[in-house]
Amino acid sequence: MIDRGKTKQASSRRLNRGLKEYRISQLPDPLICHVLSLLSTKEAVGTSILSTRWRNLWLWVHRFELSHWEFLDFNAFVSFGNRYFDSTRLSCIHNLKLTIDENEASYLTPWIDALVKSKIQHLCVRRTGGGSSFHEMPLSLYVCETLVSLKLVQLTLVDTEFVSLPCLKTMHLYNNMYPKETTFERLVSSCPVLEDLMIDVLRNDAKVYRVHSRSLKRLRFLRSSSLQSDSVPGVVIDAPLLCSLRISDGVSKMFIVKDMKCNAKLDISFDFGLEAFDESNVSSISHIRNFLSGISRVRDMTISAFTFEIIHHYSKLEPLPRFDCMTRLDVIELRNDEEMHPREMNQISFSSVPVCLLSSLEFVDFAIWGHFPEMKLVRYLLESSTSLKKLTLNVNHDSIDYDIFYELLKIPRRSTICEVVVVDF
Repeated sequence: MIDRGKTKQASSRRLNRGLKEYRISQLPDPLICHVLSLLSTKEAVGTSILSTRWRNLWLWVHRFELSHWEFLDFNAFVSFGNRYFDSTRLSCIHNLKLTIDENEASYLTPWIDALVKSKIQHLCVRRTGGGSSFHEMPLSLYVCETLVSLKLVQLTLVDTEFVSLPCLKTMHLYNNMYPKETTFERLVSSCPVLEDLMIDVLRNDAKVYRVHSRSLKRLRFLRSSSLQSDSVPGVVIDAPLLCSLRISDGVSKMFIVKDMKCNAKLDISFDFGLEAFDESNVSSISHIRNFLSGISRVRDMTISAFTFEIIHHYSKLEPLPRFDCMTRLDVIELRNDEEMHPREMNQISFSSVPVCLLSSLEFVDFAIWGHFPEMKLVRYLLESSTSLKKLTLNVNHDSIDYDIFYELLKIPRRSTICEVVVVDF
């Protein structure tokens, strides 16, 4: 016997679903394409089976992600891409994330050419795999007049004489290859409105990286290590509007920063190519001097313990510049040097710390493990800093001697408004 109630409910559901599909189909194509852009690539393409009208709408989506991982084989990936990057659709693609593999990439040039013609605004191209063959980015990319953000991963940037990216504001470059040092330098300097630059350098790249920009505001430079030992890699930064700089570099010996702004934030971790400070190394001392003169106006500094230690040893030979603008100092990850004995550590002096720094410093964030130099520095800051508002101590509770630690908390503070905060880690 047929349940008429259930049949009626099923018919009602089908009718409601049909009405919803009808309403969506009545929307104009641009609005439907916007809705499709919010879906994943697979979902957007899947709508092509809904009706004849929907068959090609996904091709007009402004935002798209295309990855070789989504296809069973290389030929299917290229065939799909050739259809999507049809040069007859010249005003469609505005935002694309493209992931390719290490296979030959002759298809890349016509695809990028089509993107440039379509006035692409946001582009991310990523090569996966660990092969040594890096695909070259086509020449048309370097003269894209509409590009606003660019992210390139594991690719080769060709050495071209002419680069013009008048609208590019954000550029992230990860583990790419540059035929010459001037290749990278020309790329950056040819972006007149560039504000945000991130650079991760390949393991075997020991070049000198030069950043010359009149518009750059944020820069991150990371270089972990280099397999080459006969070169003198370095970093040169000339960016008068720079307000945030982060450098983590275990290779470079030379760091030149030209006059950072007085409200800038600085985060540094490097060793100037030194395993240990050597006062007879004239070139290293010169490099440290030049670097300090360029950062003396920063407001907020985060510094690794080893970099801090090198600067401390340098201060015994030459006076440090004035840090009149600094209000925050964060020293992180102090080394546990097993070759130093308590008596030797207790002889470390902080008398070379500039008086101007002690008079302007307001916030200090410090990780301590219970060693003598750390405790002595905490005592020195509490007794000498006239404007200190907050001292945060990140404490390793497994290694610290709490008897010594609690004695520190009883130290009279030069600043009457200073608050000491203890955080376990």
